[in-house]
Amino acid sequence: MRPMQSMFQRKRHQVPSLNVASMPDLIFTVLFFFMIVTHMRSDEVKVKLEVPQGSGVQKLANKASVVNIYIGQFRGEWAVQLNGDLIEPDAIPARIEEIRSGMSPENADKLTVSLRADRHTPMGVINDVKQALQQSYALRINYSATEFKQND
Repeated sequence: MRPMQSMFQRKRHQVPSLNVASMPDLIFTVLFFFMIVTHMRSDEVKVKLEVPQGSGVQKLANKASVVNIYIGQFRGEWAVQLNGDLIEPDAIPARIEEIRSGMSPENADKLTVSLRADRHTPMGVINDVKQALQQSYALRINYSATEFKQND
């Protein structure tokens, strides 16, 4: 009877161990992919500005179609900074057209200018910038502010 029992006995199977030798390669490949694909855009603000406060502050939805213009003090004078460069307001239309040509057609149609001006900026400087934006048909303007915190 012994030979019969051995025929019906289960063989003990062991789960093979998982080879994790290639795991670091895979992790670094995925990390490298996301570093290449992700576009981090930040401007070095060269002008000194104190952003005004507001109560109805909303965040911009599509950051890929946003152009930042900073207006503030630079070496004691009012200066305009478009993305990373200090420029004169007269140069804004050409720069906007250059930026618009580098965008996808969808983003170029949704081009929004985020105007970040110092709270003490003279209205004449802001009007010069707005007229230059009007010449370049950049008609969507967002005025940036920090949210006003009420003390209860």
